[in-house]
Amino acid sequence: MKFKFLAFASLFLISLSAYADLKVGFVQVDKILQEAPQTIESNKKLEKEFSSRTDKLKADIKTLKEKESAFSKDVLTMKESERATREKGLAQFRVDVQRTERELKEDINIRRNEELGGLQDQINKAVTAVSKAENYDLVVYSGVAYASPSIDMTDKILKSLGKK
Repeated sequence: MKFKFLAFASLFLISLSAYADLKVGFVQVDKILQEAPQTIESNKKLEKEFSSRTDKLKADIKTLKEKESAFSKDVLTMKESERATREKGLAQFRVDVQRTERELKEDINIRRNEELGGLQDQINKAVTAVSKAENYDLVVYSGVAYASPSIDMTDKILKSLGKK
């Protein structure tokens, strides 16, 4: 029995020593995606690209609210035919505003995903470059239960991305 235990313990210790030289790093991708200079630049670019459509949508929403408010004030004093006409016009305008809002959100998401794809490529290249330069054997992305701050490479990656 003692022999089996000693054999198992020695195999365990041998396997630990095999990994003693393993250098592991950890990267917080979410933090990089929020703080990278490329992300900030990309957000400004998207904001500028869609600002006119966003402003028009805001104006349309304001107009819709004003029309709905005016309609609710006047509805009791209107003739039935006028009420039906204005109600139909309001409903159509509401549908148009909702469609415009949905299309704008879809277009923004498509462009954001395009920009994000390029940024993810840059992040992967930066992780690879830093890993090779500092002789890391294994680099793990965010999905871990716990990582010691001593193996966190996030700031190094952000610094590397800042130079580009």
